[in-house]
Amino acid sequence: MPIRLAIALGGALAATALTAAAQSAAVSGLDLDTIDRSVRPQDDLYRFANGRWLDRTEVPADRVSYGAFAELTDRAESDLHAIINEIGERPRPAGSSLQQIADLFASHMDETRIDALGLEPVRGDLARIDAIRTTSDVAGVAGYLATIAAGAPFAATVSIDAVNPGWLVVRLTQGGTLLPTRDHYLKEADLERGIRAQYAAYLARLFTLAGRRDAEGDARAVLALETMLAAAQLPPDEARGAARAARPQTLGQLRSALPGFDWQAWARPQGLDRPVQIILEQPPFFEAFAALLPKTPVETWQAWLTARFLTAVAPYLPRPFVDLRFEFFGRVMTGQEAPRARWKGGVSLASFYLGDALGRLYVERHFPARARAGVAAIVTGVVRAYRETIEEADWLSRPTRAEAVRKLSALRVKIGHPDRWRDYHGLEIRPDDLLGNILRARRFDNDFRTKRIGGPADAGEWLVAPQTVNAFYNPAVNEIVLPAAFLQPPIFTAGADDAVNYGALGAAVGHELGHGFDGPGRQYDASGRPRIWWTDADERAFGERTRALIAQFDGYRPLPGQSVNGRLTLGENVGDLTGLRVAYRAYRTALGGRPAPVIDGFTGDQRFFIGWAQAWRATIRDDYLREWLIVTPHAPPEYRANGAAANLDAFYNAFGAKPGDRMYRVPERRVRIW
Repeated sequence: MPIRLAIALGGALAATALTAAAQSAAVSGLDLDTIDRSVRPQDDLYRFANGRWLDRTEVPADRVSYGAFAELTDRAESDLHAIINEIGERPRPAGSSLQQIADLFASHMDETRIDALGLEPVRGDLARIDAIRTTSDVAGVAGYLATIAAGAPFAATVSIDAVNPGWLVVRLTQGGTLLPTRDHYLKEADLERGIRAQYAAYLARLFTLAGRRDAEGDARAVLALETMLAAAQLPPDEARGAARAARPQTLGQLRSALPGFDWQAWARPQGLDRPVQIILEQPPFFEAFAALLPKTPVETWQAWLTARFLTAVAPYLPRPFVDLRFEFFGRVMTGQEAPRARWKGGVSLASFYLGDALGRLYVERHFPARARAGVAAIVTGVVRAYRETIEEADWLSRPTRAEAVRKLSALRVKIGHPDRWRDYHGLEIRPDDLLGNILRARRFDNDFRTKRIGGPADAGEWLVAPQTVNAFYNPAVNEIVLPAAFLQPPIFTAGADDAVNYGALGAAVGHELGHGFDGPGRQYDASGRPRIWWTDADERAFGERTRALIAQFDGYRPLPGQSVNGRLTLGENVGDLTGLRVAYRAYRTALGGRPAPVIDGFTGDQRFFIGWAQAWRATIRDDYLREWLIVTPHAPPEYRANGAAANLDAFYNAFGAKPGDRMYRVPERRVRIW
């Protein structure tokens, strides 16, 4: 069965013809202005490809990191801003998507009115929290806050049921804390102790702004409560494993198993007090949470919910709240020097809450059908190359290889944008009511998602808007999503030579494909159902091959005293290595036996690897990088760029790398998985 692309290609011949046409393009797709020719690519491919950019680029004051993906985001934001400004100058029928977009943006930009309103927009919700008297009240208010995505005690999402693929369930993820990781509460190092002291000061100031009588006492109580919740949280690796093993339960089962929390009261405001399936992704956390609830004074839960709620809505309140939130969560926690420009926040709101409405206008201007077909041609080539790679993987048993090919054949790829756009009819947006707009939009989205729980998923639905700069693989439905804003230079350059497009976009597609067959991905079959379809021998062989990759990345030292965690980043590193290898194979196949032209002084293979490295250019603040290395399953960009390339023989051949070059790895140490 062929791969199911989410667009009509006009036949394989059309895709092949477009690829062949790209081969004769005079445009390489490389950014020549970033290349540092004082660096040898054999020593540092990343620095060679990006050195001049790195030397002249500082992290903007309003960011904690900056790179190719941030550049794409900036470009998309500017494009969206221009569209919104034009909408503001056109007739906008009441209730239309144009009126909603323009008025949501306008409400965000009207700082004078926001400051004049003060706390008035949140008094009703703060009173709701202050009226809590029982543990059932705590659960009820927590459920209400979940409907407006503003301070609920744990994250809830509507997603595919892995046990019954194609049907929607509720997933709850451990939470209850505002600091980024459990280590921030539990470690006794100077850094973490200092952060806790500053967090307590943030809470006290927040409570003072809100008019609470004992701000200092409330801050201490909340920090103590969150410390207990952090202790109940599973560490990242264990949390992911528990999530994969979790199974759906009914409200009745949850009430019996975890009686300390009133699940019915929590479910009622969200419309979930009906036959639905709920998955607790980390059961031990929820057991501890339910046990803690009746043991903790109600006043502490009030303060805790107040802190969570006000932190969530602070960006839409008067300036003192905005500044307070930024000073701690921006400056202290990440080293960010300045908040984002106001207009960027307005664009983000319109893009998030009216994603398809604004995205449709974005696609019309910035993602033509020709680009979509070009991306589809690369996707088809990479999938074909991955299939060939799987079939040649003699370290896998024959039945496992056959199952892997079936899974790959069932893959769905969504390119650019949905073919059916979401309608926001009925959502009230006013130009003078920012927080009201936000809360109404969140309730609107909550109702849209929760009313479908227990029913079938919509195979055509997109989980992100087309103006999103990201790409991902969803194992529950065995699909890859490639939004339009991601498919821009340097990831994809329409009409450019194939080499760079395969090195950047092709490798990204291969990376996402790899997630279907890496550690977590191989635990799902072609239908998205969790099932063990590898033999024990297959598992051992995979583990043996990845062991060297763990060691390779453990050896990278981005900061003094801190190394990359090879095990934490293994899944992404496997994806990078897989993606780069199959993309190179696909590129060579696309040449059809013809020699690649030399463009901009580089051979086709050289352009392929330079394109790969240029897609990873980035600079990161040290404060943020320290946290990144602890919690993020991605290695820093330079190690991703060099780490994968150093394992491919084609890289050595492209640049003549030999013993003594800094990137050289002896052949027997070059990791090959697929």
